[in-house]
Amino acid sequence: MNAKIFTELLIKGDFKAVHSILDVMNVVDIALLLEELNEKELAIAFRLIPKDKAADVFSNMSNTMQTNLVEMFTEKELKEILDDLYMDDTVDLLEELPANLVTRILNAVDSSKRNSINLLLNYPEDSAGSIMTTEYVSLHQSMTVKEAMTHIKQVGIHKETIYTCYVLERRKLIGIVSAKDLMTMNDDTVISEIMETEIISATTHTDQEEVAQLFSKYGLLAIPILDTGGLMVGIVTVDDAMDVMVEEATEDITIMAAMNPSEKSYFETSVFSHAKNRIVWLLVLMLSASITGAIITRYEDAFSAIPLLVSFIPMLMDTGGNCGSQSSTLIIRGLALNEIRFRDIFKVIFKEFRIALIVSVVLAFANGLRIFLVYHDMKLAVVIGLSLIATVILSKLIGCVLPLAAKKVHLDPAIMAAPLITTLVDTCSIIIYFSIATQVFHLN
Repeated sequence: MNAKIFTELLIKGDFKAVHSILDVMNVVDIALLLEELNEKELAIAFRLIPKDKAADVFSNMSNTMQTNLVEMFTEKELKEILDDLYMDDTVDLLEELPANLVTRILNAVDSSKRNSINLLLNYPEDSAGSIMTTEYVSLHQSMTVKEAMTHIKQVGIHKETIYTCYVLERRKLIGIVSAKDLMTMNDDTVISEIMETEIISATTHTDQEEVAQLFSKYGLLAIPILDTGGLMVGIVTVDDAMDVMVEEATEDITIMAAMNPSEKSYFETSVFSHAKNRIVWLLVLMLSASITGAIITRYEDAFSAIPLLVSFIPMLMDTGGNCGSQSSTLIIRGLALNEIRFRDIFKVIFKEFRIALIVSVVLAFANGLRIFLVYHDMKLAVVIGLSLIATVILSKLIGCVLPLAAKKVHLDPAIMAAPLITTLVDTCSIIIYFSIATQVFHLN
């Protein structure tokens, strides 16, 4: 739907046409369309959304839009939305709202839902408990398929998913049954006969990224979440896992680019916040680079004797930084996907060493040949060639070891990405270069 045409209909007051458009649109597309409206238009358009879609549209909106709507809602409208909103979406909303709006929402929900919300809000940030929902379908093992289907019809409308049902015995999870099993079995079949007892689960304190990896590994639609006593308290659904994956990927990308991560989108983040997120790392890297300058100053005599040496510094530093970044990027990806673990460090080092040897010899030969043909100086060609070999090998080893070391000490491996690797390799490459040059040209 074209946002301009939609806005024109709102301005004209053709609310019947607007309602008809919203009635046939997907909830995600509606949320995207409403982002193009100003606050006044948003308030009118949202009230024209069919009531059975309103909560789903609201849950797909940005935090800024949700906050604006909550401020504009009457108490009745707010209660209607919250009654239809799933528990995990309500908790996500509360985590982003200012304190006065949080209080207003908690006052609008009934006591049982308020207790569930408070329970979820108390779980550690980025844990499975903080993203789970308590709205799932539970069954008894003594039920027949017919009784189970009747139960699902009664309660399913209020649950986040009915594709997987959980068989509980005094709140202890003893099995799972899929909707497919229930729909294809005879009515008199007992649940205990068809339930699966090999269950993939997580605890409330399991890291949310680990939970997301379970979805990827086992191809699940939902994962049951157990408390420390082994009792079932909720589920994490695949849509929540996808949100976690996007969030973690965004965080890794920003850290790899030497920025502090932000949960807000690019345009929602203020200029000052953008600057604040970037300046700290830039200051650290700038001050670290000053070490390279100090090392170059130490070899002023070598510059004076052979001024041509200076012209090859950028090439060596860039090549070393690029090689280190290649290795660190692949290792960080491997760690994120659990393809590589810290115990593999020596296998990784040996593999990267062999790769570096091949790459460095090719680069050294190409550069050495170019320098000899251009400058007719075999010694200079040897210096550059040897410096390239040593720099590439060292940079690739640094690039693979640092992310593994960060993971071992429980830091985000993404910290050890291109900017930091490049700064470290720059310093090392300069030391290597001038050490070899002073020996070959006898500049001591």
